[in-house]
Amino acid sequence: MPGFEEIYQAYFADVYRYALALSRDAQVAEVTQETFFRALTAIDSFCGQCQLRVWLCQIARNQYLFLCRERKRFGELAKE
Repeated sequence: MPGFEEIYQAYFADVYRYALALSRDAQVAEVTQETFFRALTAIDSFCGQCQLRVWLCQIARNQYLFLCRERKRFGELAKE
């Protein structure tokens, strides 16, 4: 497996575009940074059953959904 810097360089643009397509918001697409942080901490658990790009996009999707839940939760608290 390539080094993490190589993975970052190879897949950053793809993951960024995926996050941007999910969110349609350039600021939310910054979830890409968090995606790579989480991938770095979990890279040892990557078993290769899917493409690395797919695995990274799954992490990005989870991060996006988490962000949506957080925004909704804090948005509802602000309305009270």
